[in-house]
Order: sequence, then C-alpha cells, then structure tokens
Amino acid sequence: MFTSNPFTEILALIPAAAMQTYVIVMFLLVIGGTVLDMIHKKSARYFFENSKKAAKSAKHTVSGGEKASLAVQTVASEVLTSSEFANPKRRLSHLLTMYGFIVFVATTAIMIFGYLGAGAETPTILPLLWHLGALSLCLGGYWFWFSIRVDVNSEGKEWYELCRADLFVVSLLLTATFALIWSALQSAGVSGWSTLAFLLFILSSTALFAGVYFSKFAHMFFKPAAAYQKRITRADASREGLPIDFDLTDPAVQKQFPDIPQYMGDNPPNMGLGIKRESPNHY
Repeated sequence: MFTSNPFTEILALIPAAAMQTYVIVMFLLVIGGTVLDMIHKKSARYFFENSKKAAKSAKHTVSGGEKASLAVQTVASEVLTSSEFANPKRRLSHLLTMYGFIVFVATTAIMIFGYLGAGAETPTILPLLWHLGALSLCLGGYWFWFSIRVDVNSEGKEWYELCRADLFVVSLLLTATFALIWSALQSAGVSGWSTLAFLLFILSSTALFAGVYFSKFAHMFFKPAAAYQKRITRADASREGLPIDFDLTDPAVQKQFPDIPQYMGDNPPNMGLGIKRESPNHY
C-alpha cells in the first residue's frame, strides 16, 4: 500500500490523459477562485492602498537589502513555521496539516504527470510520501477539528457546527481521508468499495479546489503578503503610534483608536496591524 503508486492501478478505467486534465482543471479553478475572491473582498486593493498610506507616514527609509531580509524573515517565520500562532498545540496542528497538504498535492501531481506512461516505474519514495502526507494532514486536521476547535479557549464550537468558512478544512480532511481509504481498499483487492472510495475522493477534492471562492483557501496566498507588509510598517515606523500587539475588542484600545474598524483575525482591514487573538478557523 505505502510503496505503490495508487494511480497506476486505475489506468484500466481512467486513462492518464484524463487524470492529468483533471489536475490541470483543478489548478485553474484555484487560480480563478483566488482572483475572484480578491476582487469580491477587494483585499488586493486594500493591501496596495494601505501600503501607499503607510509609505507616506514612514519615518525611515527601508533599503532594498532590508526589504529582502524582511521577506526572508517572513518566509521563515509566518510561512514555514507559522509563528503567528500563540497556542503551541494549534501551531503544531497547523504545521502538520499544511506540510501534509503540500506533500500530498505535490506527490499526486508528480505521480500523475511523471509516472503513468508505458513502462514507467514509480520510485518507492513518491507513494510513501503521498501516504505520509495524507496521514499528516489527517492528524493535524482532525486534531484541530475534534480537540482544538471545540476548546473554549480557541473557538468553543461543537464539531458538528459548520459554516461556509469550514468548507476548506472539511473538504481537505475528506480528500485525504478518502484517498487513504481508497489506497487501502485497492491494495486489499476490494474492487467495489475501492471504486466508491475513489469517487468520494474525487468529489471531495473537487469541492476543495472548486470551492476556493467560497472557502478560506485563498487566505493562504494572501496571508504572507500581509505579514510582510506588517514587518515593513514596523521597520519604517509608519505604525509607530500603534502598540505591536493589541486586542481590538479591548474597550481601552477602541477608545484610543476610534477610527480602526472593529474586525478580528486576518481580514483585510487588519493588514499591517499586530493582533493578539487568533482568528476563527485559522487555516
């Protein structure tokens, strides 16, 4: 199971070209959904307008070298290690889910585009990473959903309480779960049930990638830019009048800064501001 390419087993039913076309379509849906999400929420427009305002208020000039250094720090901190999470359990859960997703998607694309041709032999490491990525995704995702999410210190929501923003994490978990079930049943030779599991795997992955506009999928692309802009505003002192970390629900903060919109989390109006609390469904 862990060392065989699961996609080679279904070549008799689905040609390689069809699988490759599906991956390309899903990739295009992610791009289209992200662009539509940015247009609808006007997040990109707000980001650039906020950058211009910050530049006018800057008290120091940030050199090109400093900007490059800040970009590296952003990638190392907010992107690669998710340092914005104050809760270590939530941070670990997020990292398991994030890296599991990256490995799972990357190995899927490599195996489908590189090793479904006639006579092609898939290196053992690829299906092994594919399964480990799916397992890591499930571990981090289910830990979040059934333990961290229901904790009153985080969100205090019952596991069965759903909203539109949950489409991303739910479809993500179902995709990885059905992928593992399909691979296990296929390896065991249970053809009927493995076909059903494969269909559910395709349906959940389609919901994941086609539902970008309706979920928080696009959030992962815009988040690094917001984190980088926050570092720039700190470096040029354009946000010198604001404390580094504050809670927008604090009445004292609201009284001191009455013009700041009372939003929470990573919504566009908070770009460039330090937020103490984590946002709901922070994935």
